Amino acid sequence: MDGNGRWAAKRGLPRAAGHRAGAEAVRATLRAAADAGVEVLTLYAFSSENWRRSEEEVTDLKGLLAYYVEKELETLHREGVRLLLIGDPKPFGPHLMERLHRAVEKTAGNKRLTLVVALNYGSRAEIANAARKLAEEAVEGSRDIASIDEQAIGAALDTADLPELDLLIRTSGEVRLSNFLLWQAAYAELLFVDTLWPDFDAKAFNDAISQFAGRQRRFGGR
Repeated sequence: MDGNGRWAAKRGLPRAAGHRAGAEAVRATLRAAADAGVEVLTLYAFSSENWRRSEEEVTDLKGLLAYYVEKELETLHREGVRLLLIGDPKPFGPHLMERLHRAVEKTAGNKRLTLVVALNYGSRAEIANAARKLAEEAVEGSRDIASIDEQAIGAALDTADLPELDLLIRTSGEVRLSNFLLWQAAYAELLFVDTLWPDFDAKAFNDAISQFAGRQRRFGGR
């Protein structure tokens, strides 16, 4: 979800205003995904590299996240959305962690759509953690080294219980994955759009789904 800062700068607004507008785009996209019958929607809300931003901006992002979770929880629950987290949100502090865990627990039984929020997430770290876990099991003797294959690594990732990734969308004209779902994106369709994230609405989402539907997926078979 890229382009909040540029969206704000184009309008002479502080970056925080761009992040607030981005939160509105989340609401529109989530509703469009649910209406389209999407099973899982994953949002890259805060990367492990975002800590390099200014303290003021990080504080704004954390506050916006806390506000959004508190304000939208009942709506998410009422609309049948299940919330899951990937990454390591512990550095956000106990107060926000408590809100996040409460939201995850409250929505655990919902089945209309699963919303996965990536917080303090980095795909390289995720893969390294999976490798470390498997190596520890091998050292302890609970796993045969020969059993460490693609399936074992996939089962050790944060996304182990989620379906295969079909479509990855990057907004704002940037053409890179930025350490997001690198393993999971191996055979996903990639779509890079020029739209800044705050302007990404239901129409933009449905256009992306239409483009995805028109692609022929071969998975390396031919």
